[in-house]
Amino acid sequence: MQSDPKTELIALAARLEDFLGDPHDPASRMPFDQVMEYDEREEFPFALLGLLRRWGVPEYSLPGAQGGRAGNVETGFNLARIVARRCSSTATAMVINNLAFMPVWIGGTDEQKRRLIADMKDGHSMSWGLSERDHGSDLLASGTTARKVAGGYLVSGEKWLIGTATMADRMTLFVRTGERPGPGAFSILVLDKARTPVDTVRELPREKLHGLRGMDISGLRTEDAFVPDENLIGAEGQGLEIALKATQAARAVINGLAMSAADTALRLTLDFTEQRMIFGQAVSDIPYSRRQLTEAFADLMICDAVSLGAVRSLQAAPEQTSVWTSVAKYFLPTLLERSVSQLSVVLGARFFLRGHARYGVFQKMLRDLLVANFADGNTVVNLRNLGQQLGGLLDGATGADDATRARAAERAGVLFGMHRPLPVYEPWKQELFSRGADDALLAAPDGLARLRELAGDAKEEERGRLLRAADAAQELLDHAGKLADRRSALQARLGRGYGQSAELFDLAKQYCLLHATAACVLTFVHSHEVLEDPLPNAAVLLLQLERLRRQLHPHESITDQADVDEVMRVLRHQYREHRLFSYWQFPLAHS
Repeated sequence: MQSDPKTELIALAARLEDFLGDPHDPASRMPFDQVMEYDEREEFPFALLGLLRRWGVPEYSLPGAQGGRAGNVETGFNLARIVARRCSSTATAMVINNLAFMPVWIGGTDEQKRRLIADMKDGHSMSWGLSERDHGSDLLASGTTARKVAGGYLVSGEKWLIGTATMADRMTLFVRTGERPGPGAFSILVLDKARTPVDTVRELPREKLHGLRGMDISGLRTEDAFVPDENLIGAEGQGLEIALKATQAARAVINGLAMSAADTALRLTLDFTEQRMIFGQAVSDIPYSRRQLTEAFADLMICDAVSLGAVRSLQAAPEQTSVWTSVAKYFLPTLLERSVSQLSVVLGARFFLRGHARYGVFQKMLRDLLVANFADGNTVVNLRNLGQQLGGLLDGATGADDATRARAAERAGVLFGMHRPLPVYEPWKQELFSRGADDALLAAPDGLARLRELAGDAKEEERGRLLRAADAAQELLDHAGKLADRRSALQARLGRGYGQSAELFDLAKQYCLLHATAACVLTFVHSHEVLEDPLPNAAVLLLQLERLRRQLHPHESITDQADVDEVMRVLRHQYREHRLFSYWQFPLAHS
């Protein structure tokens, strides 16, 4: 009997974990000692990337039909999490290489895909030349031009703050090929630096970074650099659409780096609090410290639920990915930055011990996770994207008919059912606007009904927590009506200024809360049968919802000490049994 996708992914992740070994063991293949040496020297981790290539990790993010091993996006996403919990710089370099291929996956021919994948398997790498020094996130203002000549294009301009721009052999370029302004003026080209006259291409100096200190973040300046016709991806004029679809995938994937950093930070904090004795008890048993630890765990599990849906939406709901990935890309890094900062308070003075084997790694993870706030679409970009669609999304959340909700509920079973098979990934099917559809909110009433049914079958203590969780989720989701009214009033009051108003961005933030609420409930009800004890857990769900509710009611609690103690039991189990702090519960290597 064939195993389900969840079982296969867990087995694959366990193989990679076992290969890499315990990061605290200096003799392992990717130890923290080596990672910190690279970080202190600001040295690019060539050796670690080579190790991953030999195992084949990058191939799980390249299409199987043309020589890679990718079936599901979440496979590559989760393997990158295994790497990133050890070294964010190595994982980032690997992810950038794969994301630079994404425009080719979307718009390239089979021959282009096969050729580039074969080169990547031979050790060649790619970078994604999207942003520019003077234009940032404003792609329509991009100034790098590609002038048509016999047999190809002459590219001139500068791409800046590009990951692996110096180290990579090729750069996928977003360029202006049309003279008339507008979305149809842009195209995608692949520039091969080794086959381009040396006097037409110049790498820019690496930038010194706050986090990811070993990463190559630099740029490329070109002056009439020749790119042959065979390296045009898609048709002329399709560049903006291809780039935006590639960015959707990037938004979903890069959150795994922040989640892995938070996982390691929480694990390192537990190393301290479980052993450190104060006033006759472990720090973990002090009520205030226990609250801080369990809240950080709940935050991470919120992110896991949101990410589960966002990554799966690329395959299961490609017409909605503009919403799902923007919610995840804004909400997850923002929440985790606060969570890890909260953990630093629990560590106390040890947080400042940069040279300590464990606390130095904590500092690195806190610095590194910040990259997810701005890479591949910053907070402003994602909130603007949600704001532009907010009217339709709220109309759907509050006024959808029963048939629409029933279809969304059926799709939610795939989006949040970890054991459910996904359709083949066809990234060209992703759409740039969702037309008012967000299956998370549309399926939320069905999710709440299922949650109450589970409560009816649960034991007494679990039943009470599930019912309280359902009530809390219902309260949060009912906020959609108020948001819809406020949005309509704001548009009527501001007119043409509505789209750029600070108030609209605030409404978009609150919409993310509703989506995250639905994600937590839907993950619980659609994956509960395939999770391993002690998950799913009603106290964890209740604390997740309290953490979300606190963003609207910062000083109100819906959990008590018994609930927190139960969440601590779950957290300790995951910690002591060496499991990833995730619904996936991957087994982790240990001495």
